[in-house]
This record gives sequence, C-alpha cells and structure tokens, in this order.
Amino acid sequence: MKKQNTTYYICLFVAGIIFSSCAKDPKIIVEPDAYVLNVPSGFALPNIPDDNPLTAAKIALGKKLFYEKALSVDSTISCGTCHKQEFAFSDNVAITAGVEGRLGFRNAPTLTNIAWATEMLMDGGNPTLETQVYVPIETHFEMDFNMVLLVNRLNADAEYVDAFNNVFGSNPDPFGITRALAAFERTIISGNSRFDQYYYQGKTEVLNEQEINGMQLFFSPTLKCASCHTGYLFTDFTYQNNGFFADYSADSGRARITLLSEDVGKFKVPTLRNIALTGPYMHNGQINSLEEIIDSYSNGGSGHINQSELIQGFVLTAQEKENLILFLNTLTDNQFIHNPDLGED
Repeated sequence: MKKQNTTYYICLFVAGIIFSSCAKDPKIIVEPDAYVLNVPSGFALPNIPDDNPLTAAKIALGKKLFYEKALSVDSTISCGTCHKQEFAFSDNVAITAGVEGRLGFRNAPTLTNIAWATEMLMDGGNPTLETQVYVPIETHFEMDFNMVLLVNRLNADAEYVDAFNNVFGSNPDPFGITRALAAFERTIISGNSRFDQYYYQGKTEVLNEQEINGMQLFFSPTLKCASCHTGYLFTDFTYQNNGFFADYSADSGRARITLLSEDVGKFKVPTLRNIALTGPYMHNGQINSLEEIIDSYSNGGSGHINQSELIQGFVLTAQEKENLILFLNTLTDNQFIHNPDLGED
C-alpha cells in the first residue's frame, strides 16, 4: 500500500468535514431561552426543526418519557429497554424482546448522534425523529400501544400533566409526546472518543502506532471503509447491500419501502461510532464480532445481485487485521456512555 494514497483519502475525509462545517461556527445553538446544545469539535450543527426548539425543560421531559415503561401497553418496557446507554444506546442481543417477549426481525440500532440523521429506521421509512416516535409505541412486537390510549394514560398522571403544561402550555398530547422525546434524543451526542481527541483535538499521544496503522488502513483506497463510513458521523446515510447475506427474504430492507427489486438487501449505512459496544451487528444481529465483519468484507461478500460494487475483497495480514480492530475500538466514547445527563435517573 502506498503511503501517498492513504494520505490522499484521509485528506478527502478532512476536506469533506471542513466544507460541511466551516460555515456553521460557532458550535452551539443559541435561541431565546433555548437549551445550549454542545456540538463536538469537527461537527456541523444539526438541523433543529422550527416547531421543536430545544429547551432544558423539554429535554428533561423527553428523558423521563424515554425511560418511561408506561409507554408500552403493559408498562413493562421503555425506549431505554432497547436502547441502553452502556451499549451506546443500542442493545447487546440480536433482537430485543418487546412486550410479552415478542420478537421482531431487526437489531436495535444505536441512537448515537441521531440528531444528524436524514431519515429514520434502517430502511429510511420514516422522515423525522418526531414521527418516528409512533413506530415503537404502536408496533405489535415492540410496545404494542396506541397513541390515543397513551395520551389518556399520561393525562391521568398529575406529574406528567404539570410537566407538559410547563413545557407546552397544554396537557399531554401527541404533539408534546413526540416533540419531547425527539428533543431528548437530539442530545444523545458522541464526539469525544480517543479518535476524536487525536483527529480533532490534536492530542496525538492518545493513539499508539498500531491504532494509527489501523486508521490508515481504514481510510485507505484498498479497504474503502471510508467510502460509506465517512465524515465526522462515520456514515453517509446511503442505503447499501453489503453482501453479508445471499437471502433477504426475511427482511428485504429498503425494498420494503420502495418496492423496487434493486433495493432488496439495502440498509442504511450505520455509524461506526462506538462500534465496539453495539454488537451483535447487521440488520438482524446475526454477526457477532468485528472480526467476522472484516472477514466477510475481505472475502468479497456473498455476491448478492444488489451487492455494492465497493465490496470486492482485500487481503490483510493478521497484524493489519488486529490493527484495524484496534482503531475501531478508538471510536468508543467512554464519556458518552457514562454521561449522567443521558442515563436513567
């Protein structure tokens, strides 16, 4: 591998970040009585909807709702049941059980930096965080409740009535529920991993030689990892068939939304931030380790008809493979997974 090629890809990565963020300094959102959202170094500002400005009280209400089991029909699970802080707001099982132990067909994705997502769900079937709230609440194998009945339940709780009136000037309703939850989720921000400290904060001592070699491999034109896992978010939000499976009959991915054969097996490119914490991997949670992921890409995938042309296989030595995994571990943000502002009270 030629050093100049590696440098070229890293420079492209940096250039993309500069052009996407330099026009949006300072790195905080300031509105009258607004919550000051701390955006990490190197990040652009997220888009905050005009009808849902951030306030401390709204975020606090959203956090309470996020961990509220009364959102499920039998009051046994919450949003935090599937999206656990210690796993970067994902889960450590292939499929998280919903009410009555019901199992769906998709792995719980991380909510890391969800404020920057352009479309919701693995297939892009929902346009905003606000409207996405309905999905887990009303899905049979998740919370299996009904928004109307949830509103009635919250209106019977004096604490929630007071909180909603304080934030929205009205009793609990669908508008307030969806806006409060979305507001809290926009604060689930990760940007202080050792990679960030090295790359954006100039602390070159925090990565060792093996980790730096792994980073160079990641950004190299040979592996092409950064072709999709790009920028400060480590995703370009495109939909790709990565060739991990030959059969997508159980879940056709993006094709469930578009009904197009060319979209079978395509899923939104996930962020790699905190990737060491968010396994098992893939849309169905069937891949258990980072080693398995690298092996599949190295072998060139399954050859599915919609497989991305970027998946062509490559050769790594045992040491290079180890270094690549060591680099991926530098994307873990320990401050993020222990942030008391995000955890259940």
